[in-house]
Amino acid sequence: MAHLSAYFSLENAGGKHDEKRLKQGLDTLPGVTGVSVSGSGCLAVDYDTTGARQDEIRQKVQELGYQLRQTE
Repeated sequence: MAHLSAYFSLENAGGKHDEKRLKQGLDTLPGVTGVSVSGSGCLAVDYDTTGARQDEIRQKVQELGYQLRQTE
């Protein structure tokens, strides 16, 4: 089992309410071990590869109503 971290930049997040909502939503995915959101809208998700995959995490973030910033 590999422990990985995924990082996302969010368009519309950064407050404590967003952090709580994202944590509650992402904790429903098997394998997610930690979630944190910075004030600037950076989301970090710690997970193990026996449960979640990065694309599943990305999809769940979008289902929760958050937009991911496009990277150049």
